Amino acid sequence: MTSTSTPPGLARFNDLGEPAARAALHEACASTEWARRLLAARPYATPDALYAASDAAMAELSTADLEEAMAGHPPIGRPKPGDPTSAREQAGMAGAAEELKAEMLELNLAYQEKFGHVFLICATGRTGEQMRDAVKERIGNAPEQEREIVRTELGKINRIRLARLVEEDA
Repeated sequence: MTSTSTPPGLARFNDLGEPAARAALHEACASTEWARRLLAARPYATPDALYAASDAAMAELSTADLEEAMAGHPPIGRPKPGDPTSAREQAGMAGAAEELKAEMLELNLAYQEKFGHVFLICATGRTGEQMRDAVKERIGNAPEQEREIVRTELGKINRIRLARLVEEDA
């Protein structure tokens, strides 16, 4: 394979019919508008082109679009049952002590009460303690500031999930 060829996973994504491609994108991000923008820009020559399109779409999402995207994410410490993606991404909390899990539940509830949505962080590679410290730090933010942090975190999550989609060999 030459460096100019499209990776097999990306080629498969480019070749998917629209309903299947939309479903694959929905697995990465629950925002209908984000998926619409990414579908409209197909085909992608490189994974970086896909990631750039994702970043651009994320930057343009309205508050309602961000809320739709956030609704697809379970609270930290409580991955969706049977969802290997959220379980994998939240692995840093899975082995945490019960005290930390209980503290995170309380912090999640306080955060959700203040901002009206789940605490969202790119949890991949983070420990339970790091996630707890982040929610403690961010709960003091103004809503507008927190919305932009959430936008950034969603963008990171989307890139990781898109990478898994396009880097699959079969």
